[in-house]
Amino acid sequence: MARMGIVTDSTATIPEDLREEYDIRVLPQILIWGEENLLDGVDISVEEFYTRLSSSEESPTTSQVTIAAFQEVFEEFASQDIPVLAILLSEKLSGTISSATQAKAMLPDAQIELVDSRTTAMSLGFQVLAAARASRNGHTYQQVVEQARKAVAYSNVYFVVDTLDYLHRGGRIGGAAHLFGTALKMKPLLTLEDGQVTSYEKIRTKAKAQSRLLEIIENELEGRQGIHIAALHADAEEEAKMLLEQLQSRFNFAEVVIGPVSPVVGAHTGPGTVGIAYWTEG
Repeated sequence: MARMGIVTDSTATIPEDLREEYDIRVLPQILIWGEENLLDGVDISVEEFYTRLSSSEESPTTSQVTIAAFQEVFEEFASQDIPVLAILLSEKLSGTISSATQAKAMLPDAQIELVDSRTTAMSLGFQVLAAARASRNGHTYQQVVEQARKAVAYSNVYFVVDTLDYLHRGGRIGGAAHLFGTALKMKPLLTLEDGQVTSYEKIRTKAKAQSRLLEIIENELEGRQGIHIAALHADAEEEAKMLLEQLQSRFNFAEVVIGPVSPVVGAHTGPGTVGIAYWTEG
């Protein structure tokens, strides 16, 4: 079976055991904190990030994976005549795809396909896993690319933030911009629509927002086949566990993941964020 290079970025937050099992190459985004440039999940762990965030007077900013980082990985695969599929963070949230596109242009003879996931976190992670598993099962390169593009349409994420301030500060508020200033004391239920952060509903308490999140997820998953689910959080593990337990009482999932979002994602959502991401096979 021909080998294939599966590449993504660190916002995907795919559990380490799965990254290793499917030999998924993860390129770190960049967290900028004062004079420091920290590789997401490499130079700073999730635990270190939230400890520092709680005491720092300076807020971190972020930057995309560099062109050089993509070029190095693409050249490594190209030198072995291995085709590459890179599934990446939404183009409307980051310049990551732009970096990858420029790196690809430097290797005109290499077989490299770029897919805009139009999402982030484990919603992106599940798309990557769908492609990696299709490759492992012997599908052709083009079939794996098609599987990845299909997974984009069958995945989604909803999340509740404690405040819109972090999204607003980082310029990632997208279609939820109209809420800023009028809903700072509310707990907005957000999603990604057409690749950008969008307000789904604005709700007065976090408990009600989480309850409504569960209703929406249950409605969307009803009748779906092969459901892969992830409970996500930004320093709010117990809340994420409770959401997942309630969903597990309703559905038999093909795969269950629970874990924190990466520091780069957490820098934009802020602590206390919880969410549910999913991908369905049909």
